[in-house]
Amino acid sequence: MDQHASALPGAPWEWSESDWRRLVNHVRAGRALRPASWPGGARCAVALSFDSDHETNELRDGGRSISRLSWGEFGSRVGVPRILTLLERFGARATFFVPAASALLHEAEQRRVVAEGHEMGLHGWIHEINSMLPHAVERELMLRSADTLEQITGTRPVGLRTPSWDFSPSTLAIAREMALLYDSSLMADEDPYELLLDGQPTGIVEIPVEWIRDDAAYLITHRFQSLRPYTAPADVFDIFRRELEAACRSGGVFQLTMHPHVIAARSRIWILEELLREARAEHAWFATHAELAAWVRSTEGAAAPRAAR
Repeated sequence: MDQHASALPGAPWEWSESDWRRLVNHVRAGRALRPASWPGGARCAVALSFDSDHETNELRDGGRSISRLSWGEFGSRVGVPRILTLLERFGARATFFVPAASALLHEAEQRRVVAEGHEMGLHGWIHEINSMLPHAVERELMLRSADTLEQITGTRPVGLRTPSWDFSPSTLAIAREMALLYDSSLMADEDPYELLLDGQPTGIVEIPVEWIRDDAAYLITHRFQSLRPYTAPADVFDIFRRELEAACRSGGVFQLTMHPHVIAARSRIWILEELLREARAEHAWFATHAELAAWVRSTEGAAAPRAAR
């Protein structure tokens, strides 16, 4: 396992300053990469993403619940087709992060997603928890996942979203070894930035996520836990809309994480539809995460000043 992954001895208040500084500084935010302008004079960028976890939500934990497996199947059978139809209506491109096991279970779905102009990104093998894995195992699963998605779709993924946004001490080094363009798992900013590994620039763009911009944080259910939807769809829409409007006022990025088995229900899909309508009215640029990362890298010499935020 990576040396940074091993537990520090003793209680946290007993750690030496050099130990906790090394822990904090292992993966860090580097240069801000919000550009001075967006393609076509757009006011902001909209990066929609869908984590197509499907049955791996249950498989990852070794579960055998037929009920929860069927919930995942809804994501492929109903959710993704409904989402693709809506995206086509608005001419919006998006990124689908897909565990390799989901891709193997639903190969035709992945080919359709790519054929309709959307991006497919890495999202683990079976939605595993990276921080629980030795370096060698995590590396093998990431490489195998990339090979699998490429075999199914004909396109090799250039970006990563770790399952459950669980980023291990080894993840960034593996992503750099794989020459990935971007990651979308971390939360140090609202707009893109470069990732640092032990203080050194990696060239990898971070397209940051946030729990408040994730449908599951408000709308997910787990029968055998206390986890229940606690926010009405109208209130979820209001939060997302305010995030979108603020991003456009500042000329930044509105990144949103959704799940086909969550957002695509009849009583919720209107949230996405209204956001698409709002983004169009705001003259936003709809971009895949790969397109967004490529744009900010190509214009990084003309980055907007932090004070302009």
